Amino acid sequence: MRKLSNSISLLSLLIRRKPNPSSSTFLSKSHFSFNHDSSFLIRPNKFLTTPFQYINTLVQNPPQIPSRQRKIKEKSQLEEAFESAETTEEMLNAFKHMEGAFDERELGLASLKIGLKIDQEGEDPEKALFFANRALKGLDSDNKPSLPVAMALQLLGSVNYGLNRFSDSLGYLNKANRVLGRLQDEGVSVGDVRPVLHAVQLEMANVKTAMGRREEALENLKKCLEIKEMTFEEDGVELGKGNRDLAEAYVAVLNFKEAIPFCLKALEIHQKRLGQNSVEVAHDRKLLGIIYSGLEEHEKALEQNVLAQRILKNWNLNSDLLRAEIDAANMMIALGRYDEAVGTLKNVVQQTDKDSETRALVLVSMAKALCNQEKYADCKRCLEISLGILDKREQISPVEVSEAYSEISMQYETMSEFETAISLLKRTLALLEKLPQEQHSEGSVSARIGWLLLLTGKVQQAIPYLESAAERLKDSFGPKHFGVGYIYNNLGAAYLELDRPQSAAQMFAVAKDIMDVSLGPHHVDTIEACQNLSKAYGEMRSYVLAVEFQQQVIDAWESHGASAEEELSEARRLLEQLKKKARDASANESPMKALPLPHTPAASRSSQPEISLHKSMTD
Repeated sequence: MRKLSNSISLLSLLIRRKPNPSSSTFLSKSHFSFNHDSSFLIRPNKFLTTPFQYINTLVQNPPQIPSRQRKIKEKSQLEEAFESAETTEEMLNAFKHMEGAFDERELGLASLKIGLKIDQEGEDPEKALFFANRALKGLDSDNKPSLPVAMALQLLGSVNYGLNRFSDSLGYLNKANRVLGRLQDEGVSVGDVRPVLHAVQLEMANVKTAMGRREEALENLKKCLEIKEMTFEEDGVELGKGNRDLAEAYVAVLNFKEAIPFCLKALEIHQKRLGQNSVEVAHDRKLLGIIYSGLEEHEKALEQNVLAQRILKNWNLNSDLLRAEIDAANMMIALGRYDEAVGTLKNVVQQTDKDSETRALVLVSMAKALCNQEKYADCKRCLEISLGILDKREQISPVEVSEAYSEISMQYETMSEFETAISLLKRTLALLEKLPQEQHSEGSVSARIGWLLLLTGKVQQAIPYLESAAERLKDSFGPKHFGVGYIYNNLGAAYLELDRPQSAAQMFAVAKDIMDVSLGPHHVDTIEACQNLSKAYGEMRSYVLAVEFQQQVIDAWESHGASAEEELSEARRLLEQLKKKARDASANESPMKALPLPHTPAASRSSQPEISLHKSMTD
């Protein structure tokens, strides 16, 4: 049992490390109470070879070994045969011989070891599941918490994750987490618990990410980093990787500000431990560039990208280098350096294969630069070639192709070819719907389709896409992310267009509440949501509320000073207009009653779009 706990590092080392002859074996003596007896082997009497040397001497029969001792010895030999097995086939063969001598409880650890081995290889998940279930049945027969039980539960979580049975996986992992918590409460050595706890938390993060619950996955990744900080030496390489993993997770939910400190910490550790020109430093700088781009600090982003390119070039990592050069071109486009970006991309395209995914991405970026230069014919030519390449790769790289389709749709949107943009987004959605781990992307694409349908006057068609986006993205990014507000703001606009001011007011109220928290009450988009809410109440003839929110709009614009004089003037004009309507309202007219915030499923869902949707909504 001791070896089982100590011979693993995040579980995987359990099946990679050869047993140490000086230590107890995997099927430990303490677990099975084995009593090895080196004198068990029968040694023939040397005098029996000449039985007639002394004619009166009787032949002596070898001593009889007690049945119990013989069985113990047989078990020992079977155990040693299993321990010496290295391949899966050898382990399965040894296990088959063990089945006749050991009971299910005794076979639990061996089943666990085989299950871990098969799961690591990833070739037969059903067989891994069989041994994981068998391990749990044997190890948990007395319903007492133990490390092997937690490991069996973690294995079941891992296997079910590989089979896309995410709910089952999460159930096993939650149970493993509870078992480990009980063990810690009972005083089991933290050194034994931590590796298994880390594996469980990491697997939970993977499963929740696959389920689209990325905000929750962040909490598990934080715990993983905490465990590493308690386990490894300060500023160790493992901590560098842990910090970068967490930074990447924040980037995935578009929380770039939270990502920065973890990425900088990873960079600091890797520079100190591996040197300025290590590959890990290059990856850190590349990620830092993406973060700065997300914060629209494009000069800083380009600076980090250039530094990363130098390292990648030194290591001859050509594939990574090409991607970094494409990223650099996109940063130049964001800075308005279009000719420079096109020049970079022309150089990159010569290094790509004709029908490669990389060439398609280069052409998409080139089209973006040309579109910004209003060279629409050249832009469309690049996009058409790119689409021809991507069409052949839908089944090979669905995630990458869907991202490219989404980017291409934005170029058509910029050229006001909305029908083409919507068609491409629907094609993207069809790809993403088959990938449960891309639920967040599915929601973002649905939100963009809804936005474009609103833009083209197809209001009734827009609503289900926006509601679907809310449903998908609530679990992915959390209810208070700034993007959630944009979707509800659009839903409010749709309902207002359909002459449903009560529903519109509910949606605008939700949008404002979210933006107050995520962006602050003085952000221009929060002010817009407040303005929309005032308008909706005005349409309902609820003038008291309309005036109240219009006054909030004025207060918010006043905080912007001279830069918002025009907006402030318009807000004051609207306030006076509302006050006049309130005075002119007939005494016998009954105003429509304002509804409370919604509690229906459609209205209570929250979501957040990608940055592209954010920009579309604020253009």
